[in-house]
Amino acid sequence: MIRAMIVDDDALVRLGLTDLLDGDPGIEVVAQATDGLQAVEQATAHRIDVALVDVRMPRMDGIAAITGLRALPHSPKVITLTTFDLDEYVYNALAAGADGFLLKDTDPAEILRAVHVVAAGSAMLHPTAARRLIDRYHATTQPRATTAHARLDRLTPRERDVLTLLAQGETNADIAAHLTMRESTVKAHVSRILAALEVTNRVQAALLARDAGLTG
Repeated sequence: MIRAMIVDDDALVRLGLTDLLDGDPGIEVVAQATDGLQAVEQATAHRIDVALVDVRMPRMDGIAAITGLRALPHSPKVITLTTFDLDEYVYNALAAGADGFLLKDTDPAEILRAVHVVAAGSAMLHPTAARRLIDRYHATTQPRATTAHARLDRLTPRERDVLTLLAQGETNADIAAHLTMRESTVKAHVSRILAALEVTNRVQAALLARDAGLTG
């Protein structure tokens, strides 16, 4: 059972998401919070597997909340919720360690799928907006590109292949199919890639790959 937390200052949003998630037999909403401070408190008091976190909230916003949640001994996975007019905050959330993001008008079935995908250890980025937002707000600068190239040099050619597909938002199963390898082998490659690139999750690895020009 995936234990979820909803973090949003809009009561109607919390109610709607709670009803949606609780309707999935594999998900249980065990906590709610109206801002980032409450989110950290709830995640300290409860074991949370996946937190759906709004970006703009009073007292402590979603970006700061991600940092607080990541610092916990048993850190939950984080999916950031946003609308198009908060694009710049989305990048900051991903860079802070979010495992993905969804637009608030995402189809309910996709929200449920995202919770399952992220809980399983993969990233979940909105299929079209993710690439556009990252490209727009993570423009490559020479110093950043130089650092990214240096880290990518630590990877084997096969690991680069895996990273390229990962940066395109592919799941482990998709990567396995593309590269004709076992999914367990892909997982091992991903673990090695994260360590070599000195990043904490797939999203940050994808950002670094884009810095280095590995993907378009």
